[in-house]
Amino acid sequence: MTYEETLHYLFTRLPMFSRIGAAAYKKDLTNTIQLCDLIGNPQRRFKTIHIAGTNGKGSTSHMLAAILQKAGYKTGLYTSPHLRDFRERFRIDGAMIEESFIVDFTKRIQPAIDSIEPSFFEITVAMAFDYFEKNNVDIAVIETGLGGRLDSTNIITPELSIITNIGWDHMNLLGDTLEKIAFEKAGIIKPGIPVVVGETAAETRAVFQQVAAEKNAPLYFADQLRYAADWKMDHHHLKVQVTRNGHDERLPYRLDLAGFYQTKNLVTVLEAVHQLQQRGFTLPAATVQDALHQVKPLTGLHGRWDIIQQHPFVVLDVGHNEDGMRQIVSQIELTEHEHLHIVIGMVKDKEIEKVLQQLPKEANYYFTKAHIPRALPEDELATQAAAHDLQGLSYADVNTALKAALQKAQKNDLIVVCGSVFVVGEVKL
Repeated sequence: MTYEETLHYLFTRLPMFSRIGAAAYKKDLTNTIQLCDLIGNPQRRFKTIHIAGTNGKGSTSHMLAAILQKAGYKTGLYTSPHLRDFRERFRIDGAMIEESFIVDFTKRIQPAIDSIEPSFFEITVAMAFDYFEKNNVDIAVIETGLGGRLDSTNIITPELSIITNIGWDHMNLLGDTLEKIAFEKAGIIKPGIPVVVGETAAETRAVFQQVAAEKNAPLYFADQLRYAADWKMDHHHLKVQVTRNGHDERLPYRLDLAGFYQTKNLVTVLEAVHQLQQRGFTLPAATVQDALHQVKPLTGLHGRWDIIQQHPFVVLDVGHNEDGMRQIVSQIELTEHEHLHIVIGMVKDKEIEKVLQQLPKEANYYFTKAHIPRALPEDELATQAAAHDLQGLSYADVNTALKAALQKAQKNDLIVVCGSVFVVGEVKL
């Protein structure tokens, strides 16, 4: 098969959560275990960091990968979903996986695909482990896909587990309370392995404490140990001063990730770095600062308050759930602009009403959809939005919607494209 034929096979032959939703979610690790057994359990031959959470796990993963590779470690990075290119999911020192590896791997395990009938995500997890092992990475940062306890990535024994935060998302699969969602995310905690939780919440703290105690895993709440003492936007960068609790010293960081919500992720990352240092990793403070200033070029991260044009400002952000949208709206309020234009599309299985409740009424809306079966039709989104006094027109695809926004916007206006990773991924740059 050619690379194009291989992708078509993977996208159409295997159940894919991003396309069809819950029907593709496998509620156990059996398939992943069988697949990895067949290829020799490559995940056992390199070190890993495992990251879960409702929001922020992508940014946190990329920040840590940038720091590790800047410090001289050959660093794998597995994330999902991709924005534009399937190969974005698998990187080593920022470089995407080779097309030839994807073709060869798929050919090699095709008989297993026929017999095991794994999901698309299960195949990509096995592919990532095989790729990192064959390229002799020193360490790989592994982001969960959904949840934690039953996530396909959860067959690794990492150097460190990280749970960024807990919010409302995927309740149909993870549970209808924050405590239940936290329990699923806490499933990545391993016996004796330290775990960093980014954000402390009254509803979930006890869940993490109980699971960590049962696993004899040292537990650290990052926001109880450090905090952003000051921050400001500076030419599309975020300047942050971080202080450790009980200390006066402020350490400065300049992130090339502009969203102010990255202050929370930064605090999580810094505690993770501290824990890795305790485990023998050489991560000098100057290297950490240098890496955080160039996360995008080092790792290829995009879609997080991603400014793609000025006059008018055009920003892409993959925020798509209640907490994520709340952060976007806060960032909008901090961004100087005259009129606001929001291009938005969502998928059917999100808490759409809760997201719409976060959005400002004083904006021009352009309702659209991604070209996947899970996408909520733009007219339905517009109807639901109208009930919240959010007014605008509907467009069949995001680029038509964005073009309409650009035609209407003045040079000092702000255009934000959001609501779905898949909508952002279809924007033509």
